[in-house]
Amino acid sequence: MKIGTDNNLHLTYCTNIHPGEEWQQVFANLQQYLPPLKAKLSPNKPFGIGLRLAAIAAKELLQKDTLIQFQSWLTQQDLYVFTLNGFPYGQFHRQIVKDQVYAPDWTKQERLEYTLQLTQILAEILPPNIEGSISTLPLSYKPWFDANQFVQASVMNSSSLHIAELVEQMIRIRTEQGKLIHLGLEPEPDGLIENADEVVDYFQKYLLPIARNYLTKQLSISQETAEQYILDHVRVCYDTCHFAVEYEDPILVLKKFQATGIKVSKIQISAALQVNIPKDTQQRQLILEKLQPFAESTYLHQVIARTQNNRLLHYSDLENALPNLKNTTDEEWRIHFHVPIFVRDYQLLQSTQDDIVNVLNLLQNQHFCNHLEIETYTWEVLPDEMKLDLPASIQREYEWVMNKLLTKQLVPS
Repeated sequence: MKIGTDNNLHLTYCTNIHPGEEWQQVFANLQQYLPPLKAKLSPNKPFGIGLRLAAIAAKELLQKDTLIQFQSWLTQQDLYVFTLNGFPYGQFHRQIVKDQVYAPDWTKQERLEYTLQLTQILAEILPPNIEGSISTLPLSYKPWFDANQFVQASVMNSSSLHIAELVEQMIRIRTEQGKLIHLGLEPEPDGLIENADEVVDYFQKYLLPIARNYLTKQLSISQETAEQYILDHVRVCYDTCHFAVEYEDPILVLKKFQATGIKVSKIQISAALQVNIPKDTQQRQLILEKLQPFAESTYLHQVIARTQNNRLLHYSDLENALPNLKNTTDEEWRIHFHVPIFVRDYQLLQSTQDDIVNVLNLLQNQHFCNHLEIETYTWEVLPDEMKLDLPASIQREYEWVMNKLLTKQLVPS
């Protein structure tokens, strides 16, 4: 739905919070949750959807007249889709996902074909005069390559060629249908590109030169035109949880992007766990007990520690970090575990809610993106005391964001 002081932002939540990989499961979830939510939050105006489609659902949606039927249902319900989550290719709930969320990565033809299908779907259902966005993984998973720089460079090269093919299709859609769709690479801890500097490095050293050469040959256009197309159609998905875990200042991140022509495709609004580590041993034990339920087996929960001299140390998963808590010299941990955005303090634990507020403040002052997607996908694996009624929780997250965007200058709650 459109929100903001100038009514120029599209807000949604990502339906990856609902289990279901096949289209009928996805559609059943949409039918169950979206109309009641719209009735409460946007009864008289169109209500946006952030749609997550696994590869099998995308394929099914393109068969027979399924997409036409879906479009008809959207129209009847006064709903519209403006953004897709194309990060998880397959199963995402109720089984071990961990690093397999990155498979297949952007070196694989399957990833390209899947994202081409998502682009085709979005081009068909995207309303006129609205840009479309598709978030995707940050190319691959860095630990798979054991810090082998040669292999990582090879992965970036082949990934860039596949992305160039995708951009070619997005250009054709834009030319023939007048619809602008962009891909949002989503940096996160241990992704092959995981922070602002690595994003800029990837664009300048790999994506722009490789995709530019590809497009000039395929479309017979100039290098300058090709580069502008790339920057229009390949952007960054700014997940507030991920950048907070990396201890990145949103103002500096945006400056780095703007200085190199990189745009933001969408902002995923999410909060990470934050732990200030005390000196007291007994307090550390209490924190350990509080953190233990978050070390669950479904998803990766990468940890980045800040040391006394402001060095950053990486733990691949929370379960690997916890044994170090008792004797660590770390001063702070930030944990890639999406927690409800409307809560800042969890007794001995905190969240990075302040980073969300800072990004929304920045957005109010500089209109650098108009797609906002709430993405707390962990409701099923939260500790029991944090599990609340799902529809009420989704509504509460919307209301928190909408309340923050009512004023020009935001303050943490």
